[in-house]
Amino acid sequence: MSTDGVSPARWQSQVRRVGARRRARRRTWRAARGAGLLEPRLARLWLVLLVVGLAVAGSLLGEDWFPATTFVVPLLGSGLLVSRRSVLALIILVVIAIGCELGVQGWHAARPGGLLVVAITAVVAYQLAATRERLGVQGLRGEAMLVDLRDRLRRLGELPALPGEWHAEAVVRSAGHATFGGDFLVAATTNEGQRLEIVLVDVSGKGVDAATRALSLAGAFGGLLGAVPPEGFLTAANAYLLRQRWPEGFASAIHLALDLTTGDFLLQSAGHPPAVHFRSGSGTWRVVEAEGTLLGALDSPHFTAAFGTLAHGDALLLYTDGLVETPEREISVGIDKLIGEAERLVTRGFRGGARWLLDTVAPSGNDDQALIVIWRD
Repeated sequence: MSTDGVSPARWQSQVRRVGARRRARRRTWRAARGAGLLEPRLARLWLVLLVVGLAVAGSLLGEDWFPATTFVVPLLGSGLLVSRRSVLALIILVVIAIGCELGVQGWHAARPGGLLVVAITAVVAYQLAATRERLGVQGLRGEAMLVDLRDRLRRLGELPALPGEWHAEAVVRSAGHATFGGDFLVAATTNEGQRLEIVLVDVSGKGVDAATRALSLAGAFGGLLGAVPPEGFLTAANAYLLRQRWPEGFASAIHLALDLTTGDFLLQSAGHPPAVHFRSGSGTWRVVEAEGTLLGALDSPHFTAAFGTLAHGDALLLYTDGLVETPEREISVGIDKLIGEAERLVTRGFRGGARWLLDTVAPSGNDDQALIVIWRD
């Protein structure tokens, strides 16, 4: 969808409406769970009652109203809600129910296609229950666990409240608009609230495949912020990543330490796209290069820091490569496009600009993407 001519304020309004709809769905889901309707013990009862009810209705009203394929609903529900043994018992019950229906109506009423669909669904439900049992997430506790992990990752990525003249916005979007992704950020105010530290990380892989590593790193990096000096953060993060010995244990990262009193900042990069600094005095954008190897690639990496100052009216952009690089577009071209679109924010104002920029520069969402905008009044 094109964003030409759409103001950041309008984008904020759209985001609030989408968020309200998602919160309403979560409240409905939690209410059902709170009532116990989806707990395995109660689910077994109403699944059995559903099968019996369908069998009785099918016997009385016939295949035209209640064909054999109606048993697909309780079978799929059993695969999601109960254990493998309970699924097997329900499959046997469904077979008996279908047999009773055909006994009442006559075997001429049998529809081979419908029976085949029921058989395939039974196999799928059994395999689904077996997989969830191996993972130890029977019922819908697995979904609840994933939701909790997602919420924790989002809380880690929330930007802290800043003093009056400072502002910051961040947007993280997973590939294909999935719930989890390989891009994440961790932020905190350190040094008794006088310094803002942000680390933006792009884990190898994308989407759900990189999500587990992102979750692990987010917690660890959050513990490192403020615990080690800013100039030693990436070195400590690299050591942690090497200890994990992951097969795909690489990540790019950019770390910002911003003095909220003076505006002086330190940037270090580990194979990450450069930051972009808007200087209000000259009205120009400057690419801030800081060199360093990917995290997890070398035992003793060297990270070269870049320094600068955010004066009044200045802004700083941090982002991941999914925003500026595509198979059809080199990263340098993508950075030029980002700067060109960001120029429009200078006159509009930076508030609401993070999501607007992300949707303007990379609307497809085919890769994990993240963007942070920091500015000073």
